[in-house]
Amino acid sequence: MKSLDQKILAALSPLIFSVALMGCAAQNKSAGNGPLIIDQQGSFAVGGKVITQPGTFDPIRHGAYTPVNPPTEGQTLHGDHAYVFYQVPAKRRKLPLVFWHGHGQFTKTWETTPDGREGFQTIFLRRRFPVYLIDQPRRGHGGRSTEVINLTPTADDQLWFGIFRFGVWPNFYPGVQFSKDPEALNQFFRQGAPNTGPYNVDVNTNAVSALFDRIGSGILVTHSQSGGLGWRTVLKNANIKAVISYEPGGDFVFPEGETPDSIVLAGRAIKLATIPLSEFQKFTKIPIAIYYGDNIPDKPSINPGQEQWRVFLQVARNWQEVVNKHGGDVTLVHLPEIGITGNTHFPMSDLNNLQIADLLSKFLKEKKLD
Repeated sequence: MKSLDQKILAALSPLIFSVALMGCAAQNKSAGNGPLIIDQQGSFAVGGKVITQPGTFDPIRHGAYTPVNPPTEGQTLHGDHAYVFYQVPAKRRKLPLVFWHGHGQFTKTWETTPDGREGFQTIFLRRRFPVYLIDQPRRGHGGRSTEVINLTPTADDQLWFGIFRFGVWPNFYPGVQFSKDPEALNQFFRQGAPNTGPYNVDVNTNAVSALFDRIGSGILVTHSQSGGLGWRTVLKNANIKAVISYEPGGDFVFPEGETPDSIVLAGRAIKLATIPLSEFQKFTKIPIAIYYGDNIPDKPSINPGQEQWRVFLQVARNWQEVVNKHGGDVTLVHLPEIGITGNTHFPMSDLNNLQIADLLSKFLKEKKLD
């Protein structure tokens, strides 16, 4: 039989549970966010290949792990796949958003911001989009490479501070939309990730194309280096129904005979990739939005952290013109030109990332993709 204390506790349990829920709700409300209701979440590997070593594996003779020169006869290596983490909200919208990080980054780009606020992963989950976060092959959770690379620790934080347009070390640009809290910068510097194998365009684009084969129609959201990879993935997979690209580099793909003239960076001419016009036409079949942030000069600059983005923005404008000339639908937004100032190379995690997210939501609604 239950003791009196047990009977009292049993009677009070629903009340205790209700009070606890009210406390959680109060915390969420004070933070300006309600509870998240997630219908599904999980992770998987996609793409990649399997390498088989010659010989025959002997589970007795070769079965003991040896840290130095382990036996490989007859054994396989699964590698070069992308890692994907996904969340599907209740009452989901039809098309998922697939988020792809840039150079030296991984899924953290889209997660909690360096200063602790919600990133695009959670913002768009709240807006009822299924979200898929990619670690591209040979990076982050997808780090099992089939090829060798030497990993050398390199002190380069201050270099990236400039290239990512936070400022000119050690000073931030005036009005920059990155938190001045030293801990935010500490967190940002710790979200970098090395390549665990040689950078390979086909390995990356094949894996992300395989992801769209698996999930079907979706919207690809790229950042920086994955901008160029995204264009090439569009050429491989018709399940990509739109592309949103944040600050892509200069590796755009042009139709043969229509590359812009005089693209020069750091004293050298940039040779742009070309493809047949019949292939290029694939870019004209989907809506595309491209966003660039602040502190990009409109004239050549001696500051290399600014000059490369001036050139990349110029190439992006050339590309927009060519795609739209052939019947495409490319929108290019230089944020300061519409009154949104201070954004860095990481607008998805800047202090005004909700405003940046609103631009994306507006674009998707206008294109009937939400």
